[in-house]
Amino acid sequence: MNQTWQTKWPERISYGLSDAADNLVFQVMTTYLLFFYTDVYGLTPGAVAILFIVARVADVIESPLIGLMIDHTHSRYGKSRPFFLWYALPYVLFAVLTFVTPDFSHTGKLIWAYVTYLGLGFFYTAVNLPITSILPTMSQNERELTLLGVIRQFSGSSVQIIVAVFTLPLVAFFGHGNQQQGFLLTMMLFSVISLILIWNTFFHVRERFTNKQIAHQPVKQVLPMILKNQPWIRISIVILLFWLVTAIKNQTAIYYFKYTLNKESLVPLANSFTLTSLIGVVLIMRLSSLHGNKKTMLTGIVTAFGGQLVLAAGVYLNTLPILFTGVVINAIGHGMVVGLVSIMIADTIRYGVTMGIQAEGILAASDNFGVNVGLGVGGLITAGLFQLSGYAPGQRQNTATLTMINWNYVWIPLAIYGVMFAVLWFYDEQTMQKALKI
Repeated sequence: MNQTWQTKWPERISYGLSDAADNLVFQVMTTYLLFFYTDVYGLTPGAVAILFIVARVADVIESPLIGLMIDHTHSRYGKSRPFFLWYALPYVLFAVLTFVTPDFSHTGKLIWAYVTYLGLGFFYTAVNLPITSILPTMSQNERELTLLGVIRQFSGSSVQIIVAVFTLPLVAFFGHGNQQQGFLLTMMLFSVISLILIWNTFFHVRERFTNKQIAHQPVKQVLPMILKNQPWIRISIVILLFWLVTAIKNQTAIYYFKYTLNKESLVPLANSFTLTSLIGVVLIMRLSSLHGNKKTMLTGIVTAFGGQLVLAAGVYLNTLPILFTGVVINAIGHGMVVGLVSIMIADTIRYGVTMGIQAEGILAASDNFGVNVGLGVGGLITAGLFQLSGYAPGQRQNTATLTMINWNYVWIPLAIYGVMFAVLWFYDEQTMQKALKI
C-alpha cells in the first residue's frame, strides 16, 4: 500500500467545507422543517407525515440514481467532482423556495411543499453524495483518508451546531415577530454561503486514484459485488439507524421544550451543548489508530446510549442540569459515530476494488440513502405519532401528546441505539483489512 500523503491543507480544508456547506441548509430541514410546516406554514402533522412518506419513496430512487450517474460520468474533472459544479446552484435555489410561504389554499400550499421539498431532496443528494464517493479517490493512505474524514465531519458538525444554536435567533432577528419572513431570510443567508463553499470544493479537490478499466462497470456486474460486500451492507444499516435516531431526537426537542417544559427559549441553549460532538470527532484519529474503526464506532454508540440514559433521568426528574449533561455525553458519542461514516464507507469502496469493481458512486449512495431515509422516516414517525395523539399547533397539548413527546425524545432513541450496536457487532473488519492489506 502507498503510504505517501497526497493532499495538502488547502485541499483538506476545502474538502471538509463541502459538508459544512450542505449542512448549512440541510440541518435546518432536519431540526426545524417539521416545526416550520406545522406551526409557521400551517400544514397539519398528518399532511406533513404523508409528504415525508412520499419524499422517502423518492429517496429510495434518487440515491442509487445519483450513484449510477457518478459511476457513468466521463469528465476531465473526474467522476464525482463535477457534481459540485453542476448542482450547487439548483440546490440552494430549492432550499430558498422550500421556505417561501405563498398565500395559497391548503391544497396549493401542499403542492408547493411537495414540489420544493422533493426538489431539494434530489439536489441535496446530487451535491452531498459526491463528498463520500470522492474520498477514496483522493488518497490511498489509510491514515490520510481518516484525517480527511475527520476534517469533513468536524466541519459538518461545527455547522450543525451553528445552525442548531443560531437559526431561531436569526429567524427572530430577520422576522421581527414574523416567522415566515424570518425563516425565509435566514435560509437565503445560509444558501448564499453554502453556494460559495460548494463551488470552492470543486475548485480545490482532486480525484487521483481511478482505475479506468474497472471504473465504469455496468450495473449487472456491480450488483454481485455489492451483495458480496458484507461490511458495506452492515455499515449501510448502521447509517440509516443513526439518522433515524438523529431525526427523532432533533425534531422532537423543540416540541419538548415548548410544550412539556413551556420554555421554548431554551432550545438554542440545549442545542449549544451538542458542541461536544466535536470532542467525539477529534477522538477518532487517536482511537481508530489504537483499536480500529469498528471498535471506535461501537464505543461511540455505547457513549450515545449512556448519554441518552442520563437525559432520560433529567426528563423524568425534571432537572435541567441532568438533562443537559445527558445531551453533552450523547453528543460526544454521536460525534464518534458520524465521524467514522464516510471513512468506513471509503473502506468498503476500496474493498470493492479488490473484487474488481470501482463503483464509488453506487456504494457511497448508501450514506445519502441512510441520511434521507433515516431523516424522513424519523420525521414520519414523529409527525404520525403526534397526529394520532391529537397534537394541536400552538396550543396547550393533551396528556397523550405530552406522553408521545417523551417517548420520541427518550425511549425510542434508546431502542434504536441498541439495534445499531447489534448490527455493527457483526461488521467483519478483519476480512476487509486482509484484502486491503492495511
